[in-house]
Amino acid sequence: MGIRIGKVSLWHVHAWDYIGQAQAHPDTEITAVWDEIPERGREAAERLGVPYHDTLDELLASDEVDAVIVDAPTNRHKEVMIAAARAGKHIFTEKVIAPTEAEVDEIIAEVQQAGIKLTVSLPRLNDGYTLAIQDILERGLLGQVTYVRARLSHDGALANWLPEHFYNAEQCGGGALIDLGCHPMYLSALFLGEPITGVSANFGYITGKEVEDNALATLFTASGAIASVEAGFINAYSPFTVEVHGTEGTVLYGTPDSKLLLRSKKDEAAAEWIEQSLPANRESAFEQWVRHIQEDTLASENIASAIQLTRLMEAANRSAKTGTVVSPQELNR
Repeated sequence: MGIRIGKVSLWHVHAWDYIGQAQAHPDTEITAVWDEIPERGREAAERLGVPYHDTLDELLASDEVDAVIVDAPTNRHKEVMIAAARAGKHIFTEKVIAPTEAEVDEIIAEVQQAGIKLTVSLPRLNDGYTLAIQDILERGLLGQVTYVRARLSHDGALANWLPEHFYNAEQCGGGALIDLGCHPMYLSALFLGEPITGVSANFGYITGKEVEDNALATLFTASGAIASVEAGFINAYSPFTVEVHGTEGTVLYGTPDSKLLLRSKKDEAAAEWIEQSLPANRESAFEQWVRHIQEDTLASENIASAIQLTRLMEAANRSAKTGTVVSPQELNR
């Protein structure tokens, strides 16, 4: 029997993307829908040809649901995921797990208690350029990493294609940084390769929304390495960009083409800028989730990255509010 999935909310812009992944996977199917906005949920259920449940508890009690895809408002993740875990349903969720580390800790404790499988959508960890950069770092071609820059931006607040609720501070827990900035944040932490000791953030409000539409977070480490995490909703032509600089070399991606360029003192073949081949993408986070359910394994690295992501986002939000550098390790002390 395949894995029967309940769709828990269609609040997030990627909700239908995950439905598509579930429909495309040979071992999964969507069997039920619940949404905090009944009209939206009923429309989705009708489109999918599956039952709509008036309450989340009703969906979670269904014998036709083995697992859930959570795309609820960020401020409801704790409520929704704890209920799903207690009902014994596996969970695939849009990032972030929750807006604060304290909430994440409660969710993870319930997930572990229930023995269900949790995987978080951190898609760029699985892309070929990420795998290639990791390989370059592992081979020591950059020497000691000194600086990372990662940028992701679009014009959603200018062209008005983002849903209006994406500017709701209570529901989202923030704006450009917690939405788009999640991706450069977890990539920067990965490429730095050492604990982050401080976070400083500055937010801009160009379109006058309730949440920031322009964001910069700076990550600090004990070695002196620094990362610049950039995100925005107000840029017409701003390519996704990754730079990793070190004492012996530099690797660049997406400036603006989808090419990976390496220059390294430790490799004669890369004494000048040389384009690197990219491996195929690793299986998606959704595919990994299905495999963990089927094989009774844990998404340990994924969950560790997701926990760290919330910690860094919470630190960045606090820094932007207070104008201080915030230590992620001291958030809940």
